[in-house]
Amino acid sequence: MSFERIKEKLNILADAAKYDVSCSSSGSKRTNTNKGLGDSSGMGICHSYTEDGRCVSLLKILLTNHCIFDCAYCVTRKSNDIKRAAFKIQEVVDLTINFYRRNYIEGLFLSSGIFKNPDFTMERLVAVAKKLRIEENFNGYIHLKSIPGASDELMREAGLWADRLSVNIEVPTISGLKLLAPDKKHEDFTKPMLKVKNEIIQYKEEKKVLKSTPKYAPAGQSTQMIIGATGESDKDIMYSANHYYTNYNMKRVYYSGYVPVAEDSRLPAIGSQVPMLRENRLYQTDWLLRFYGFSINEILNDKHPNLDIDVDPKLSWALRNLNHFPVDINAADKRMLARVPGLGMYSVSKILKARKFRKLNWEHLKKIGVALNRAKYFIICDSHQWEKRDLQAYQIKSLILQNSQGKFRKNYSGQLSLFN
Repeated sequence: MSFERIKEKLNILADAAKYDVSCSSSGSKRTNTNKGLGDSSGMGICHSYTEDGRCVSLLKILLTNHCIFDCAYCVTRKSNDIKRAAFKIQEVVDLTINFYRRNYIEGLFLSSGIFKNPDFTMERLVAVAKKLRIEENFNGYIHLKSIPGASDELMREAGLWADRLSVNIEVPTISGLKLLAPDKKHEDFTKPMLKVKNEIIQYKEEKKVLKSTPKYAPAGQSTQMIIGATGESDKDIMYSANHYYTNYNMKRVYYSGYVPVAEDSRLPAIGSQVPMLRENRLYQTDWLLRFYGFSINEILNDKHPNLDIDVDPKLSWALRNLNHFPVDINAADKRMLARVPGLGMYSVSKILKARKFRKLNWEHLKKIGVALNRAKYFIICDSHQWEKRDLQAYQIKSLILQNSQGKFRKNYSGQLSLFN
């Protein structure tokens, strides 16, 4: 097949893959001019992060954008009038190896529309990974998108060749899935997830006995939810995410704001984009659940079903629970320190170590990196009294927001002065 046809396929199938955010992307489209160094064309190259913090570049494509399903929220649904394309197995292998040899990428993120049936599609995804590992001796990172409804046998084989597997749950609730994707069943998503979870557990147990046990999905599994396509509250979304973390041992749940792709009475109107800030608040909540010791009902419940857009979820919780404050920096345990606005887990760790040697004061906290413009309303230390005094929650919120806006104006003014 000609180079031009391969390039056309790459354009179509890389563009279709951009809606999957379970693999981060820089979004850059800088092109090489005047014989410069490097080229970021935006065609299928995305960036993800390893467990140790390294940023790796991945070739991110669909095997095909043909699909037998007609999910209302999906740009590749069968009723949508778009250009269709499909890679052959060997074409994906060749692209991956050629890109890798040119140092463009360090791995592959491969998803697909569903053609013929789930097992037929999953077989082809597995075949790509297997060929890369066995025939090309490729040891780079491979992330395979698991196909809903695929058999247990194929899911097991996929995990032997891929580093990470993921099944996109797509819509946060079962009722939303029935509305927008009536051809799909909720168990089509959860069955592969459960298989991967159990295989990972079995691998870890067998590894204790036999060191030569083949690795199985060493980077675990993840999933993605579309936000804003149906009327779920933030509470619905995060309770669903918490369910997948708890019951399927997810490494990550990703939240993707719905991008209007069609006129449909079941969907939000064209032009009603989900605010990026809502996505951001959901990710912040996710972080609090996984790393800060919060339980889901503390942040979102029947009384507070949606996140505060004005402030981050930890500050919002603190303002609703002023009875827990002030926190004594020199006496509080790790759990309570982690709940102070302006204290990240890195700062908490430094505080716990530093206070073994002396009582900490305001200056020490500044050097540690505590965001005192927030924290001062919730803490006391060796040299400073509580800043709250008789302030109400709404007054503290207003002061913090004013301070944040003032810092923005100051920084923006400083940037302008450089060019005046």
